[in-house]
Amino acid sequence: MRIRKGNGFTLLELMIVIAVMGIMTTIAIPSYQTFMAQRRLNGAARQVMSDLMAARMKAVSLNQKVKVSFGSNHAYQIWNDADGNGTVADDEGDDIEKDIHPDYYDVTFIASANPVFQTRGIVAPGSTIALTNSSGSKYVKVAPGGRVKIDNTP
Repeated sequence: MRIRKGNGFTLLELMIVIAVMGIMTTIAIPSYQTFMAQRRLNGAARQVMSDLMAARMKAVSLNQKVKVSFGSNHAYQIWNDADGNGTVADDEGDDIEKDIHPDYYDVTFIASANPVFQTRGIVAPGSTIALTNSSGSKYVKVAPGGRVKIDNTP
């Protein structure tokens, strides 16, 4: 059996490949971090929109008013009118607390009002929730008719 020379890579070739990969990684990391911040912002906006739509559906299906209370800059509660008196207090009904920080740690929000969904799905008052992080801002808007959408402009 004869050993053939020339198969495989030399140490110099491997070192050059590793150096090129290191340079390319150094160039790609800032773009990747920006991309991930945008993904977290979009994900948080979708979660808030989804929870608002679920609150609207809950109001219609239970035939009760449902209020979404935006408290801190990353948590909110969903309440319903359990006693049927036509008002929603922050101490009655099912208290479903949502916190976006476990999944979207760098996203904060500010709400213009706490929307109350009526039994027919309309809302009073309309509200805009501004979500922000290092990549920019997204706005979740709740129209008086009950429509919930994500927008890039306030």
